[in-house]
Amino acid sequence: MINNIFPKIHNEGYKFLAISIIATLASLMFSIILTLIFLLLTIWVYYFFRDPDRVSINNDSFYVSPADGLITQIVETKGPSELNLSETSFTRISIFMNVFNCHVNRFPIDCKVDEVFYKPGQYLNASLDDASLKNERNLIKITSTSNDNIILAQVAGLVARRIVSYCNSNDEYKQGQIFGIIRFGSRVDMFFSDQFRILVKKGQTVVGGETLIAGRKTLTVKA
Repeated sequence: MINNIFPKIHNEGYKFLAISIIATLASLMFSIILTLIFLLLTIWVYYFFRDPDRVSINNDSFYVSPADGLITQIVETKGPSELNLSETSFTRISIFMNVFNCHVNRFPIDCKVDEVFYKPGQYLNASLDDASLKNERNLIKITSTSNDNIILAQVAGLVARRIVSYCNSNDEYKQGQIFGIIRFGSRVDMFFSDQFRILVKKGQTVVGGETLIAGRKTLTVKA
């Protein structure tokens, strides 16, 4: 229960938390109102960089959500040209993370990283459709243990100015394992093939590492 109320904080947050605590203490010399404002800011910084434990299904017939947030778009589209996939068809699900969502990003399936491509860009509101093509983004191409190809795109937003990714080519990860974080409002796009049926809908709130995003159309029972 304590872990639910006070989850651990992501490493990216310690610097910001220290700054906000120092500012809160310093403001005691000037104004109670200013102190309260900085105290609220400190609480928000802690909350923003929270890194709660998540339990994934651990089943390669399902994709779990790569992020917390709101599903803003589900479309059939071509793959990113930066990864030479502009002629390949995918389903793309976009998840918008506001400033109150947990911003830790997780792998949707057991996988191996094939390629990581960072592209500078604009900082449009991440909830807009154009953000997927125009904003700063980090593209991660992965192959699941069942040889399914998936692309994850970390997309910076209006407030976000920092995409953090820890994975590199040939790294192997488990379903639900953390691969990065985006600071202060952003989105994650997930591209996958038509071998999986969609299990969510536009406007639904999802939980990274736990909510089932898609399931294999032909499920097989393992002995």
